[in-house]
Amino acid sequence: MNKIWTAMLLPKAAYAKWLVLAALIGLAWLWAHGHFDVAQKYLDTERFTFIFGDFKLSAYNALKSVLFVIIIGWVTSIILETVNNRIAALKKVDVGSRALLQKILQIIIYILAFLITLNILGIDLTSLTVLSGALGIGIGFGLQKIAANFISGMILLFERSLKPGDLIELEGGITGYVRHSSSRATLIETIDGKEVLVPNEEFIVKQVINWTLNNPSARVTITLGVSYGSDIEKARALILEAANAHPRCVTAPEPTCFLDNFGDNSVDFIAYFWVDDINQGFRNIKSEILFSIWHKFKEHNIEIPFPQRDLHIKTPSDLSALIEQR
Repeated sequence: MNKIWTAMLLPKAAYAKWLVLAALIGLAWLWAHGHFDVAQKYLDTERFTFIFGDFKLSAYNALKSVLFVIIIGWVTSIILETVNNRIAALKKVDVGSRALLQKILQIIIYILAFLITLNILGIDLTSLTVLSGALGIGIGFGLQKIAANFISGMILLFERSLKPGDLIELEGGITGYVRHSSSRATLIETIDGKEVLVPNEEFIVKQVINWTLNNPSARVTITLGVSYGSDIEKARALILEAANAHPRCVTAPEPTCFLDNFGDNSVDFIAYFWVDDINQGFRNIKSEILFSIWHKFKEHNIEIPFPQRDLHIKTPSDLSALIEQR
């Protein structure tokens, strides 16, 4: 039932919106030119007037106000939809700039619609002083988080540090793509398909890693060790060969491999290589290169050791001599 009423009051088809708007404007024109004088004589009486102190509101004025508020609401929604569609069509402008422009124009249009509505209803703006003071107190206490998230959202839009499609990583371990930014929160789609709403304030007060802020390339690190009996020069060459052979591994900067440490059980290497687009994944390319290194080591008899300990047992004669010394 609610869906039916929503479809009737807010139709999505463009022609239906304009048709409803034309009907509302026509009704307002008839009302303004005295075609509803009979209704005014009947409804604009003390019998149908609500009185509260010095405030008076007749049924006639209430209906007229409702009509004009609906018209303003319809005009505002049509203007917003038209503006958003025009901005979305600006393909030469990047996504972050389009989102910022849409948000600024939405705020301006809403403020103008609010002021026009107050003027039509005959509300004196100076009488809103007390209301604005109460609203400020409310924001200072109960709405401080909402206000903080709204301001943070505006800062993010102006800085353009986050935009739809960016791959980000948060302090809490959430990693995913930015799908949508609103005035209160940002929608993140994680790698495993979950959709997480993160308050905008989190992106301002906490550390955020944006993997694709300026470019989609990223560096991948591989650590592995070989046995002390292996040819370490050959092992280093095979690691670089496996990285250079992968099609997604870029040559500028070229892959590098360093001897990192002489460990307890192995000679440890650390290798770095860059991928062209991290949006295509980095764990998959890391896995494929590790598989390639494994096969190359097997082919050239390079051993990858596992943790081990050497146990030396003294002979009985050594034990007897040790006892005699005590």
